[in-house]
Amino acid sequence: MFLKHLSLTNFRTFQRLEIDVPAGITVMVGNNAQGKTSFLEAINFFSTLTSVQAGRDRELINFQSLDEELPVARLVMEYVRGEKTHTMEARLILGNGGNGNGRLRKEVLLDGVKRPLQHALGNFNSVIFLPQMTEIVEDGPDVRRRYLDMTISQVYNGYARELSAYMQAIAQRNALLKNLAERGGDQAQLDFWDERVAEKGSFIIRTRMQMLAEFEELASLVHLDLTAQQSPLKIEYLPGLDMRAFVSEQKALDIDPASTSELLDLKQDELKGAFIRKLQVLHREEISRGVTTIGPHRDELRFIANQVDAGTYGSRGQVRTVMMALKIGEMQWLHARTGERPVLLLDETMAELDLAHRDALLHALTDCEQAILTATDAHMFNVDFLAGCSMWQVQEGRIQPA
Repeated sequence: MFLKHLSLTNFRTFQRLEIDVPAGITVMVGNNAQGKTSFLEAINFFSTLTSVQAGRDRELINFQSLDEELPVARLVMEYVRGEKTHTMEARLILGNGGNGNGRLRKEVLLDGVKRPLQHALGNFNSVIFLPQMTEIVEDGPDVRRRYLDMTISQVYNGYARELSAYMQAIAQRNALLKNLAERGGDQAQLDFWDERVAEKGSFIIRTRMQMLAEFEELASLVHLDLTAQQSPLKIEYLPGLDMRAFVSEQKALDIDPASTSELLDLKQDELKGAFIRKLQVLHREEISRGVTTIGPHRDELRFIANQVDAGTYGSRGQVRTVMMALKIGEMQWLHARTGERPVLLLDETMAELDLAHRDALLHALTDCEQAILTATDAHMFNVDFLAGCSMWQVQEGRIQPA
């Protein structure tokens, strides 16, 4: 899989950009705040249909266009998947309100046909690595859940749709819980939302477990290579409810709450049924609190390197090593699940790495059909490596061959 052409209109610093993108490895060189990261962000947007770093997608619209009657950012790409060439277009349309205060609408077209957002996911795969992504290891569980969901959405058809439906059901159930607390009423009103939450939530739980079982094996092998076979990586899945409720009482006595091996053998209906029963047990408590206290919206991941929780106790070097393992593992997992090698996007990554980790990352590039790297100084790369790369110079939103 590789990108052939990219067109940007009113996206971030780019008021207008038309550029052919070569296969293989491209190195973009330029000072900070010239548009390098925005360029990578635009490419990755086609994989996730959301910004990898902006707090709100409306921030992606070029600020100079906000004075227009209908501000619109337009991204169009031509890419090759398998032996076929496709086009994908994304539009970010800001409604009445001006100055970024209007309601944002997103539209996606695949090969000229408008498609629902969730159906457009998974058509173009990319892996992006930004320096600030160490927050996946170091920050709160919501950041890790977002990373997990964005990765899964590139592979599992319908996952994003089910996740959206689950979050809507949680919002509706929470509203009903608060209403029951304030005004009283029959608790049986919760039965419908218990069913809905359990149906969608059990799908999310099972999909996350399946993905992590596959992903952990790949990332752990990479981490071993990065640490001279000294430190395996374990990804602990800590669900937002007691997973022992999903197995029989006899099994529950021996099961590790963080283990998923036995749980993966359970059928979807078994997960759903146990989820419903747990919700029903908690009715009184949740009415008093006004929130749904269990479910995948409260899931957590922890990254354990050499028996140390990297997020809590890891050094900066250990955190970077874990992130490297996750990103290379992500590349391998996407390839294994789709049969296509994702486009790799590396932003100023080399500056954060020691020589050993640079070599490991450059070695990973040999498995890519296409990779785009950014840097403020080309001298951080080996001369022999640069000889096989396309070189771009970036300045004030303009990209030219170097």
